[in-house]
Amino acid sequence: MEDFEKKVSISEPVSSSMEVEQEQEEIKSNASSPKSIVGLLRKFLAVQQRRAHAYARLKRGFEEYIASGGELAYQQLCSEITVEFNDCSKQVVEIESLFLNPDCCREDLALLLRSIQTQEKDKLHLTATIQVLKKAGRPSERLVSHENCRFGHSMGHECVHIQKITEASGTEEAEADAHYDNALKEAIKGVQEAVIAINEYLEEVRYEIAALEAE
Repeated sequence: MEDFEKKVSISEPVSSSMEVEQEQEEIKSNASSPKSIVGLLRKFLAVQQRRAHAYARLKRGFEEYIASGGELAYQQLCSEITVEFNDCSKQVVEIESLFLNPDCCREDLALLLRSIQTQEKDKLHLTATIQVLKKAGRPSERLVSHENCRFGHSMGHECVHIQKITEASGTEEAEADAHYDNALKEAIKGVQEAVIAINEYLEEVRYEIAALEAE
């Protein structure tokens, strides 16, 4: 789980596919058409739907992982989600490049999509942080491993985890719990803020679609 953020991430793809070139040619032939711009915006909204479904799969998979401890199944899910998120990111970058094309000249829409992309990256990073923290649990509630303990015939289990409880050790544990609680709280708050920002940007996209269709 400590490698979760490496398993699930959004990379920055390079938009040089044949599909982009074909769409650029279409825009060049009808650059001022509201219909072509609406089509690209609707394509972007479809990408956002894919992201939403991917997050739902990730949430379900994590809950199953916590309940059953199926490490291999969860690693496989992380790999699949990574492919899905990176493909979504690639498509968004391609749409941005089309809006930046001189024949389209809609830098405002390209910047709007870039803003959403930035928030999506933050959201994914913080989602990973939340899951890592929840898997680890609060320091005072974590189960200990006895693999380093000694076992003898006369004394039986000599647990290395047993120690004299002092005021200092109690304070240290309380501070560790407080640090954990604060980290989890901040990550959850960050996700909520990212979601709010994304939804506000999506409203701008829908407003743009409505305005173009009204022309």
